[in-house]
Amino acid sequence: MTHPDRRTMLGTAAALAAGPAFAQPAATHNVPFSTGTNAPVLRAPPNSCDCHFHIYDDRFPPAPGGLPAANASPDDYRKQQARIGTTRGVVVLPSLYGVNNEPTLAGMAALGPNFRAVAVVNTSVTDAELQRMHGLGVRGIRFNLAQAGATTLEMLEPLSARVNALGWHCQINMPGDKIVEASATFLRVRGKLVFDHLAHVPHPAGVDSETYKLIRRLLDQGNTWVKLSGAYADTRTGAPAYADSSAVARAFAAAAPERMVWGSDWPHPTERADNKPNGATLFDLLSNWIPDERARHKVLVDNPAVLYDFPAA
Repeated sequence: MTHPDRRTMLGTAAALAAGPAFAQPAATHNVPFSTGTNAPVLRAPPNSCDCHFHIYDDRFPPAPGGLPAANASPDDYRKQQARIGTTRGVVVLPSLYGVNNEPTLAGMAALGPNFRAVAVVNTSVTDAELQRMHGLGVRGIRFNLAQAGATTLEMLEPLSARVNALGWHCQINMPGDKIVEASATFLRVRGKLVFDHLAHVPHPAGVDSETYKLIRRLLDQGNTWVKLSGAYADTRTGAPAYADSSAVARAFAAAAPERMVWGSDWPHPTERADNKPNGATLFDLLSNWIPDERARHKVLVDNPAVLYDFPAA
């Protein structure tokens, strides 16, 4: 029986150490309600904020007309957060719960002090309830006018006047053509307005559409913000580049970088279970939408701190 000499043994060990068996595998992320396992290429700066996601909890009864969705827990969201690298977030009450804000308030509390919430109320809400929610971390109210439900356009002006005193904003989710139809109302509002999901600018018209032109006019007034989110919501060109939605996002970001925020829209309730987007791809779109690193820092860190009352980074 022959025995390898010391030089042979050391050479073999070095080859093994350099080979695939000893290579560090790339991090993989198994995130519920998201395809793929890769991490984004883009690195999130410290204090980056995901300004739009939902928590679903079937302990709370659904409201009539709400969009159904499977349970999506704070622990599930933590996996999304670990994948994209954000450390702050904003939980938005989905339509499933009407004006019952407890699922979102419970989710925010479970996630901790780096989180804020956007609630849903109607004109019957008391000042005491608004104050209570402010103390818990709510910093805005949502009008989901994509379908008939808990709120109406007529509630916007009176509620905006009330929550503006708290420093809150009114968040609008509404089809692009309906936004145009309601232009007179939006132009009258003097409180902060935030339009979800690229304001649902329709395609293929995109930046030539009346929706885009109206949102630009509102941006120029100085009280309007846009969520750079939901690239898949109105796209006709599709993943991974979402070229049509990306053109709109780039235009908005160039027009008012100081009033743009980013959101994942996790767990993507409008998308079928077998057609969920890749969360890393959605985050990486920011490199295309906002090539300048300092401007991206505004969108991910500075702007959310202003809009949602986070400590200055």
